[in-house]
Amino acid sequence: MATIASRTVRPLRVGSRAFNGGRAGFSTTPAGRTTSVTLKALGLDSYNLGVYNGKWGGNGDVVETVNPATGEVLGAVQQANAKDLDDTLAQAQTAARMWREVPAPKRGEVVRQMRNALFEKIEPLGKLVALEMGKILPEGIGEVQEYIDIADYAVGLSRMINGKVIPSERPGHSMMEVWNPLGVVGVVSAFNFPVAVYGWNSAISLVCGNAVVWKGAPSTSLTSVAVTKILAQVLESNGLPGALCSLAAGGADIGQAIAHDKRVDLVSFTGSTPVGRKVALSVQERFGKSIMELGGNNAIIVHSDADIDLAVRSVLFAAVGTAGQRCTTTRRLFLHEEIHDTFIDRLVKAYGQIKIGNPLEQGILCGPLHTKAAVQAFEQGIEDVRAQGGTILYGGNALRNLPGNFVEPTITSIAHDAPVVHREIFAPILHTIKFSNINDAVEWNNEVGQGLSSSLFTTSPERMFNWIGPSGSDCGIVNVNIPTNGAEIGGAFGGEKETGGGRESGSDAWQQYMRRQTCTINYSGMLPLAQGIKFE
Repeated sequence: MATIASRTVRPLRVGSRAFNGGRAGFSTTPAGRTTSVTLKALGLDSYNLGVYNGKWGGNGDVVETVNPATGEVLGAVQQANAKDLDDTLAQAQTAARMWREVPAPKRGEVVRQMRNALFEKIEPLGKLVALEMGKILPEGIGEVQEYIDIADYAVGLSRMINGKVIPSERPGHSMMEVWNPLGVVGVVSAFNFPVAVYGWNSAISLVCGNAVVWKGAPSTSLTSVAVTKILAQVLESNGLPGALCSLAAGGADIGQAIAHDKRVDLVSFTGSTPVGRKVALSVQERFGKSIMELGGNNAIIVHSDADIDLAVRSVLFAAVGTAGQRCTTTRRLFLHEEIHDTFIDRLVKAYGQIKIGNPLEQGILCGPLHTKAAVQAFEQGIEDVRAQGGTILYGGNALRNLPGNFVEPTITSIAHDAPVVHREIFAPILHTIKFSNINDAVEWNNEVGQGLSSSLFTTSPERMFNWIGPSGSDCGIVNVNIPTNGAEIGGAFGGEKETGGGRESGSDAWQQYMRRQTCTINYSGMLPLAQGIKFE
């Protein structure tokens, strides 16, 4: 079994409390003591079961997750095997049949309680995200807040899920559109948002009347278990089956099984475009539904009339936040020739002020990359920039003197069509390109395979509305005078082209978690046919 940013240990049976030759204790280093306190506050231990379907279990491999800032083992989770997943899906199906009959506002009440339970654990859960994923503590806590926010949204939605009354052309007939639950929703989430992405899917799925089966990234398995424990307590206190919020921690084999299984009515997948393409094909082969949230190669365009202070601060957060490991991270920066040199000077100075280090320390803005493989991808990207005629304006180095997976946030200058620019590298590399004509910049924004997020900085209303219009950005998220990242939960989140076309979170994204039915009721006692057809 291959894992990322984690170590697979020998398989153990359920109930076994030892791994690596014996029961692991918490480290006595300061970082280890922080981990111990955090895990205990969330009901976790150094060894944890990673399957939940109303009861805890797991018969797959034991995976140790690692702090990417220190290389220290945080804890271990026993993953699911094929039988565990099969049992979990069966339990989820049974739970879904019960749950769909519960009125939507009452389902919303349960999600409200989940929201409160998450809020009570926001500090330790946010800290666990920082420890296990590597993002800075304010971002870790902010990610939990995002789940809380979408739960608030879902509670309101539970009283607003509605259909339509449609005029019928036939006398004595009523036609309407009705929405009903799908059944079981499978959520396969990535390491970079180990709480929020599941939250988007889970909160909305539950109020729509579905059961949820979750497979998080193996390298953030502790976070998956912690979140599930919080939700399980709410379900149990309400006398509801725990399988409504099932967990099957595991690797690619579990994800593939979820994609192939007909019992999973909808698969929501977050990950890379190459893997997402395979998942989408697997789901489509069985005519299942899917939501694909895949890669992003996002751009900011800064015109000559832009507020430069605002733009510099926005680019800094968009390119460096989460160490460049958001799907909405800005990777390309198009600068008008009139402000190009000034902007680069100010951006380089801003980069020079960034503190890199342990994400739990106050004042740190850039934590580690999640894996050593990501560091290698960063270094390959820098090598490719130089080989393809680009130059390094700032950074460009892996920080081998630090214990974790740290790199320097990097600024390059390179041609807009260089192959490395068109490749998403999940690291803080920002490619800068000069333009003279706004139409060229918009065309360059659109020329990459992905279509997730984009932003234009300008004070011109004409350029703003052209940018969001039919000849503007082709992305799913089109911003003006704000960064490409940091989306609010009220809007639908997702992108076009190789980003997958899926939409999650707000707006009408809830409709993807339900089945639409057109219903015609004849109360006339007659049988007039549509289109005036006579069949007598």
